[in-house]
Amino acid sequence: MARRKEYIEEEVIEKAMHVFWRNGYETTSMQMLEKEMGINKFSIYSSFGSKNGLFLESVKCYKKKLNKLIGILKSSTKGIEGLKDYFKDFIIFSKDNEIGRGCLITNTANEVCESTDEDIKKVLGTFTNEVRDVFKSVLAQDKTKEESTLEAQADYLLIAMIGLSSASKLFNSVQLDHYIEHVFKNV
Repeated sequence: MARRKEYIEEEVIEKAMHVFWRNGYETTSMQMLEKEMGINKFSIYSSFGSKNGLFLESVKCYKKKLNKLIGILKSSTKGIEGLKDYFKDFIIFSKDNEIGRGCLITNTANEVCESTDEDIKKVLGTFTNEVRDVFKSVLAQDKTKEESTLEAQADYLLIAMIGLSSASKLFNSVQLDHYIEHVFKNV
């Protein structure tokens, strides 16, 4: 007879997400996850199969949280100003007390190497492409822009967003505001 879970899966996934977000995928150990989640390795492996499986569930949790901001951006009719608001809102979203955590996806992408699990690479690529597509659709509110310009600017904003998420872990709010202002001078 299977044992009954003594925890709420969504809650432990969110706890794991925060551990991965703070420490990165590679640095996060099973001991760190056990401690934060309040469950043992057996339960983690039983529910998620592996650290990779738990990480992939953590990314889904992260996407749900970030999708609130992305939803606001998608429904915005402010074009470039809506994108700038998204960048600023992201800084607030990524704060952990007064320290920025960056972006879970960006933090993980910075660790990618040849030996990185293909499923993790795939989820990172899919996620960034989805964000890029939203940027492109908002940029397309300016009907004077050609397709090639939309493509180039969406790429530029995605790369700028990755830079911003990394910078948010180190620089103060004035410096980050300067960065955002200069990014949008080039769009």
